[in-house]
Amino acid sequence: MKSCRKELWFNTSTRRSFTNITPQVQDALDDSGIKEGLCLVNAMHISASVFINDDEGGLHQDFEKWLEKLAPEKPYSQYAHNTYEDNADAHLKRTIMGREVVVAVTDGRLDFGPWEQIFYGEFDGKRKKRVLIKIIGE
Repeated sequence: MKSCRKELWFNTSTRRSFTNITPQVQDALDDSGIKEGLCLVNAMHISASVFINDDEGGLHQDFEKWLEKLAPEKPYSQYAHNTYEDNADAHLKRTIMGREVVVAVTDGRLDFGPWEQIFYGEFDGKRKKRVLIKIIGE
């Protein structure tokens, strides 16, 4: 069995954003030479997420509104965590959206259902963060 590891780095200009990283993950898979196996993609920071969903702008706006209702950014004083930092909401949003995804690799391609894409979700941006891609298989 072979394994391949790659990191993607992000530094968003906004506090929150969703970025389709499917092409970068497929590029890592292509570079690995692995044709059959599994691909793990996970956020390596506690206030960012990796998830699978549809690449549709209205849906991303819906995520933003929904997450803000569940874990509003302000007032900062509503969170016990916000003593040194002001990002408690980002930690909660990450928990809701998830840390990682695992995608089957079939014939050298990410094996998705209809409309599925991989996204990096940023909830406390404006600083450098990374995503790990780990591919195992043959």
